[in-house]
Amino acid sequence: MEWVDAIILGLVQGVTEFLPVSSTGHLVLVRELLSVTGANALAFDAVLHFATTAAVVLYFRSDIWNLVQVVLRKLGRLPVNKKDITLLYALIIGTVPAVGIGLLLESTISEHLRTSIFVAIALFSASIFFMYAEWKYYLRPNHQDITLKKGLLVGMFQALALLPGMSRSGATIAGGMLLGMSRYEATRFSFLLAIPITLGVGIKMSLDLLKEGGSVEWPLIFLGASVAFVTALIVIHFFLKFIRKYTLWPFVWYGIILAAMVGYMSFIS
Repeated sequence: MEWVDAIILGLVQGVTEFLPVSSTGHLVLVRELLSVTGANALAFDAVLHFATTAAVVLYFRSDIWNLVQVVLRKLGRLPVNKKDITLLYALIIGTVPAVGIGLLLESTISEHLRTSIFVAIALFSASIFFMYAEWKYYLRPNHQDITLKKGLLVGMFQALALLPGMSRSGATIAGGMLLGMSRYEATRFSFLLAIPITLGVGIKMSLDLLKEGGSVEWPLIFLGASVAFVTALIVIHFFLKFIRKYTLWPFVWYGIILAAMVGYMSFIS
């Protein structure tokens, strides 16, 4: 692996992790083009997940600190804001589906579904899902608050992202919109919900790396992680501004076009 490969992979992860375009799907495709495999690929996955998790934690540090205070006040039996405690519980409940399903099916998915043709199918399916969410949102643009039930249901949508090519952020944002949340609130909840799952994935991949062993080019991997961290911070900021004014339609067409390209290349190769 060359330093150019590290920068490209870092850019791909940083740009795609929080946009509704599937970071896993893009990394599968880019790795095939760059021929990055083995211990280096596993280490890259682990460190890049830590990098993007650090980015979202830094960006939402005030929200996270507020949730920490809610926990401390709750433990001290002090009064807490109802909206804040509901958000906290919704995040906890929303994390459960992806963790449970991931523990059951992660190895099967990694062995059999990380292929270009499956990524193409998932990208196209995700685009149709986003299209449906936008259509329903247009018909009934409700702006309701998060509830425990909605947190659980959004968490179930998040579990769809275990499929390579299905965007985690896209699934949770579209799911939140279908449940009556505004685009911005669905996006904010999606980003906060990403923290435990991306951190957990990074830890698991790190443990897998220790078991696998092999030669790892750490300087290049940390170069890629630095790129991913900075890029993710920029993308989070601008996407939150974008989603206040605009829809998911650009990502719908992007997913359809990319799925067609990937499908075509898979069949002719």
